[in-house]
Amino acid sequence: MNDSPTMNDSPTMSEKPAHLAPLNPADPDSAVQSAAAAYRNWGRWGDDDVWGTLNFITDAKRVEAAALVRRGAAFSLSQLFDGNGPQNGWRRRVNPVHTMLDTGTDAARGNQGFPHGLGGADDVVFMPLQASTQWDGLGHIFDRGRAWNGRDAGEVVTGEGDLVTGIETTRDRFVSRGVLLDVGARFGEGGELPDGFAITPEHLDETIRSQGESARVGTGDIMLVRTGRLARARREGWKDYAGGPSAGLSFTTAGWLHEHEVAAVATDTWGFEVRPNEFDVAFQPLHQIAIPNMGLFIGELWDLDALAADCVADGRYDVFLTAAPIPFTNAVGAPVNPIAVK
Repeated sequence: MNDSPTMNDSPTMSEKPAHLAPLNPADPDSAVQSAAAAYRNWGRWGDDDVWGTLNFITDAKRVEAAALVRRGAAFSLSQLFDGNGPQNGWRRRVNPVHTMLDTGTDAARGNQGFPHGLGGADDVVFMPLQASTQWDGLGHIFDRGRAWNGRDAGEVVTGEGDLVTGIETTRDRFVSRGVLLDVGARFGEGGELPDGFAITPEHLDETIRSQGESARVGTGDIMLVRTGRLARARREGWKDYAGGPSAGLSFTTAGWLHEHEVAAVATDTWGFEVRPNEFDVAFQPLHQIAIPNMGLFIGELWDLDALAADCVADGRYDVFLTAAPIPFTNAVGAPVNPIAVK
């Protein structure tokens, strides 16, 4: 076992503050430490846990989700994986490079070595695992040298990858009720929020209220937050869509996400949280709370536009959602083609 703190070392649910002190833009360190202590789930599911908030998805939850299928309409929530994707080289991330190993030309020339006229094609792809629509795994972000459940980050993720919480451990976990919160439609202009728009708990609550009962968010749900940022990128070009300014979740939503016991959150943005962040000098502080402390899985670069249009048309915002990552062993994130069915 490791020497990570257990629930007895963290505030209990009844002891957790309902509201933390107002954010001080000049003091991100205090805000991060305070929120980490308040919303930490270390030990909640045992010292050996590798699923974090995916533990909220039970068999009963999957049965509930399956009952949402009425029409059989299916929506892919994935962007395409190709050389025309959103990556611009920032953090050494590039778009997928697709290369053919065998082609129809080879087959037509009869040089593939197969008998009786058989020919075929084969290909290979090189890509960062977070080049397009993806899940952040629990080994992706650390807090002061600690990974999920309080483990030593250096013992979890080494040169061989994530040896404890690799994304393959979740390959059958992401099946649940999905809920779309179209914050862009509720608070944006033309369905799109401006860059730097921080989505607060109040914005989430008002979006749920305006969308109705099917938009309620509860234990084990996978929450999908549409900002409209992808729609703008498609209209104006990628530019700095990957890594640049964007609307996103406020740091203040950490407590809301913890209270609602969501299993995962995905957005149509590169970074999930608002960028620039809400502090004078900070980088992805909500990630620092969500992943290593809460054990919350984060999805980024999802395409929610077609689903959003259908939700408006039929008046329902909850779906059966399956979103299994490609189970690359020891990976700290992985591509996914999420499918929402209504």
